[in-house]
Amino acid sequence: MVSEPLRPSICGSDLQDVPPTMLHLIRDCWSEKPEERPKMETVRGVLKAMHHGGNLMDHVFTMVEEYANNLEGEIEIRTRELVEEKKKSDILLNRMLPKQVAEKLKLGQSVSPESFESVTVFFSDVVKFTNLASRCTPLQVVNLLNDLYTMFDTIIDEHNVYKVETIGDGYLCVSGLPHRNGNEHARDIAEMSFSFLKNLETFRPVVAGVVGLSMPRYCLFGDTVNTASRMESNGKPGRIHISAETNRYLTEIIGGYRTESRGEVIIKVSLYNKGY
Repeated sequence: MVSEPLRPSICGSDLQDVPPTMLHLIRDCWSEKPEERPKMETVRGVLKAMHHGGNLMDHVFTMVEEYANNLEGEIEIRTRELVEEKKKSDILLNRMLPKQVAEKLKLGQSVSPESFESVTVFFSDVVKFTNLASRCTPLQVVNLLNDLYTMFDTIIDEHNVYKVETIGDGYLCVSGLPHRNGNEHARDIAEMSFSFLKNLETFRPVVAGVVGLSMPRYCLFGDTVNTASRMESNGKPGRIHISAETNRYLTEIIGGYRTESRGEVIIKVSLYNKGY
C-alpha cells in the first residue's frame, strides 16, 4: 500500500491572483525528492525578483538562512562526536570479547555456545606471587601486574592468540578459537611462550597504570582448560610446560620443536598425564 504525500492543493479559483512564478516555486519546494528542491539562496533570489527592494521578507529569509547554516554546523559537530563515541565503544567491546562475537552482539544477534575440537590453552602465573605481594604496597603490586600484562598483551597482538582473562597474577589465553586455525594453534602458543620468556629477561616491575576490569568476558569451559591449569600449577619457574597432546602437535604434526619429558603429572585424582 502506497500512501499519497500530504500536500495542500494549489490549484483553483482562489489562487488566480498568485503569480505563476510563485506557484512554480511552491511546487518545487514541495518536491518529494530533496535533491530537486531549490536551495535557500534560489528561493530568496526568486522572491527578491518578484518584490523589488528590501522589505520584511528579506529580513525573515536572512534570519532563516542564518538559522539553517547554524543548524547544519551544529549537526555536523554532533555527528562527529557520535562517531568518536562509537569508536570508543567499539574499542572497549573488542577488548572484552572476540571481534566476531562483538559484531554479532552489535547487530542484536544471540551468540550460542560453540564446541571447538582442537585448541591450545595457555596458563601462567607469577611464581610465589603471594609472598611477593605481602612485601609490597598495593600500588606496587598494581604497577607490577600492569607492566607484566601490558608486555603480554603487546606480544599476543603479534600472534594468532586470544586473551581470555586475567585473575590476579594468573593469565589465560587460547589459540584455535573463536577463529579456527587448523593445527597452527600449538605453534602460535609455543612461539608466544618463547616471546614471553625472552621479554621477561629484561622485565622491570615499576610503571604507572591501572589493572582491573568489571565487564562481561568470553569464557572457556572443558577438560582442556582444566588440563592447562594443572600443567601451569605443576610447572617449573621460567620453563614452558606442555601436555602430551601439545607435544605431539609440535614434534610430529608441525615439527621443528625439541621437548624434554618431565614424567607424569596429576590431572585429577588417580588420573595422570605425561608432561613435557
